[in-house]
Amino acid sequence: MTLATNRIEIRLLGADDASVLDRVADEVFDHAIDPRWSAEFFADPRHHLVVALDGDLVVGMATGFHYVHPDKPPQLWINEVGVSPAWRRRGVATALLERVLELADELECTDVWLLTERENLPARALYESMSGMKEGEAVVLFERDR
Repeated sequence: MTLATNRIEIRLLGADDASVLDRVADEVFDHAIDPRWSAEFFADPRHHLVVALDGDLVVGMATGFHYVHPDKPPQLWINEVGVSPAWRRRGVATALLERVLELADELECTDVWLLTERENLPARALYESMSGMKEGEAVVLFERDR
């Protein structure tokens, strides 16, 4: 998929596409790409990475993974969405999420999950604007730091 307004290509990366992450714009990911973790990510077929490319520069991404339980069909967890500041408010995040939701359909996932902070109003507005997405029940998050 290409966004008509700014020639951004939306692409689902596969196992052989790690080199696409050699050129990433500022603030797309939280940290620099680590080859060790990148290799592990791409080696697992349940991990998914959709990127927005401006030429060969990654300007946005959405990651997720799909999983199954012994008693449930596949579900997809959207872990992160990031767009470099210079490319925000151009429809990039919407296009990334649309592709992730298409992937969930392709994988026959019955549910799609994601979390954001209550005060993250731009993210909440984006997620609420997506077809079929709605705010769920409040949850309590438990974390363990190492």
